[in-house]
Amino acid sequence: MALRFISDLHLHESRPATAGALFNYLDNLPEDTEALYLLGDIFDAWVGDDDDLPFHQDIKQKLKTVSERGVPLFFMHGNRDFLIGKGFEMQTGCMLIPDPHVIEHAGQQYLLMHGDSLCTDDTEYQAFREQIRNPDMQAMLLAKPLKERREIARQLRMNSAAANSNKAEDIMDVNNEAVDAVMKAYQSDILIHGHTHRPAIHKLGNSRRRIVLGDWDAKGWELVIDNGNTMLNSFPIITTA
Repeated sequence: MALRFISDLHLHESRPATAGALFNYLDNLPEDTEALYLLGDIFDAWVGDDDDLPFHQDIKQKLKTVSERGVPLFFMHGNRDFLIGKGFEMQTGCMLIPDPHVIEHAGQQYLLMHGDSLCTDDTEYQAFREQIRNPDMQAMLLAKPLKERREIARQLRMNSAAANSNKAEDIMDVNNEAVDAVMKAYQSDILIHGHTHRPAIHKLGNSRRRIVLGDWDAKGWELVIDNGNTMLNSFPIITTA
């Protein structure tokens, strides 16, 4: 039985090809799938579980269909969809998991993260992250009317794009000391994360590895773990004119 991991699809109604690729991926999950882990930024923005956008409703229904087929779905918050809550769990059958989260498979322990908390050199973002992840701040956001939340999300996306365009590439990657510290804290030799959009399997020495999931843009990405073997796979996302 295989574990599968995806992240950073950044689903948005302006990118229908990515949603189509996800639907195709879910419809064709192999029968040996023991569980599917969605490690954050599945949505480009999430303004609350009460969002009635048809695009999001369709995706929730597709996830529910998969969970009703008996495939366990696990969802970790990313920096774009951190407001997903219990309502989403009920609507989709996904189970929310914390960040970080440790799992065991075939006698091997794996540490799962979204990855944004590891980018400690980006002090501006980490300050924002601490503020926006505060439960009181989130409760205040969710109390606002849906229309206002959508506008706030739009502004945050614009501000993020503008800020990132002026940052050095290495600042937005993980900090090696932060990686080492969290792997030691959770006593895990294998770390799996997304966020950075730099898919790779990094060998850290002494059988330790850091596996980075890819974002879904021109390609889709998945990590498959089967009997201790790790395969980072990509596939084309076909756009139509």
